[in-house]
Amino acid sequence: MLVAFCAAALTGFCHGDARAERSNILWIYVDDMSDWMGCYGDPIAATPNINRLAEGGVLFQHAYMPAPVCSTTRSALITGTMQTTHGLHQHRTMIKKPLPDDLTTIPELFRQAGYLTFNEAKDDYNFVRDRETMYSPEFQRPSRKQVNSHMLGRDASWLKPLKGRRFFGQIQLNGGKFGGETGAKFPTESRFDTDRVSVPPQYPDHPVFRDAIARHYEQIAETDAQVGAILEALKAYDLWDNTAVFFFTDHGSPLPRAKQFLYEDGLKVPLIVHWPTGNDVITRRGNVRADLVSGIDITASTLGLAGIAVPEFMEGVDLFAEDYAPQQYVISARDRMGNAIDRIRTVRSQRFRYIRNYELDRALFQPQYRDKYATFMTLQKLLRLGKLSPIQASYFDAEHRPAEELYDLVNDPHQINNLAENPEFRAVLESHRRHLADWEEATDDKGRYPESRESLKRVFESSAGKCVSPEYDFLK
Repeated sequence: MLVAFCAAALTGFCHGDARAERSNILWIYVDDMSDWMGCYGDPIAATPNINRLAEGGVLFQHAYMPAPVCSTTRSALITGTMQTTHGLHQHRTMIKKPLPDDLTTIPELFRQAGYLTFNEAKDDYNFVRDRETMYSPEFQRPSRKQVNSHMLGRDASWLKPLKGRRFFGQIQLNGGKFGGETGAKFPTESRFDTDRVSVPPQYPDHPVFRDAIARHYEQIAETDAQVGAILEALKAYDLWDNTAVFFFTDHGSPLPRAKQFLYEDGLKVPLIVHWPTGNDVITRRGNVRADLVSGIDITASTLGLAGIAVPEFMEGVDLFAEDYAPQQYVISARDRMGNAIDRIRTVRSQRFRYIRNYELDRALFQPQYRDKYATFMTLQKLLRLGKLSPIQASYFDAEHRPAEELYDLVNDPHQINNLAENPEFRAVLESHRRHLADWEEATDDKGRYPESRESLKRVFESSAGKCVSPEYDFLK
């Protein structure tokens, strides 16, 4: 859905709206983390700071990112468009191109409106853009210019120079990469007992998976402490009372069927918005909202809450607009992930998740860098021993991959029972299938077109030739 300019587009601000007070906006943007938090009903999580943020703002229960991996999600959110619309859909794009001339990133829109903009510090975009065009040079710390880092530790004292400035900023936190990605080597023990965690049926109940889940809770607890440090710094430097805070993650946890895949645990993220003044604007629909949200709606909503006109090219919706109407469907996409070539699309409705697999000649789990993680190594070992359940073994099956999947999320929250061939759900399947087809055509989904041979050649070379997708056969 395209969002039209407001009536005051020529001035850049929607006057007459309580949101036009031009508060600061801060995105706390977290890597690789699921919503296993107290405020989301998790009984194990220790997240007092995130919980307090939710208590004073709005918590969205059903927020889904446009992709299950960082570079494509981040490319979508910074432009407010689906990554598939402008060819930003391949994770680890090897030939990065400039954005189209009519596309402006959200920090640039804030700079045009007189805001200081900054990013601390990861961006990971699948396009070329001068960072000094996007972010204010006077707030670029020389030691933090690298684009794949995060705020280190719990020291947020560097926020002090923002006092008295109007800003749009992003703070990147390690999240699921704290201490190494879950399932990789992890240098510290988790404070969470592995006996307390629950292993969902898509994974074997094995000590390695119990450890990975416990360690993700540890990563969430550390993220909560970092959030607490940021909020305390905002208060200490007189920024809290005039700063709107958006807290969200770029996709779900690094567990095998979460990150990189289009199931709930790969796409569902926490989203909390805390507004310092005029809370009636964002809470008039309630402090807890169950409507479906796409990650690109964060972009449109950020502009809307700042009173800045939302450009016509943006595809998200302002969740706090007077004329806002809940969305019936949210779409997400997976394409090439590093050297693993695939094309999957999904449609999420209030009750169902529909998945369309386009490449049926390859397994869901193709060989790639995550094979060295303890979780993947354990799955492969148990597969050889014949100790995986049918659903767990299906991830490695290149001969029986279904073209379509449909899951009833009320009765099957872990998406184990595929209803796509169940005649009782034929109408549900067809409505989701039709919506996806209409969307692909309307947006000219660029995933429908093959990647260039030159780009594939560079992927092949960067992977030292360890590529099994048939698209690389011309290089072998």
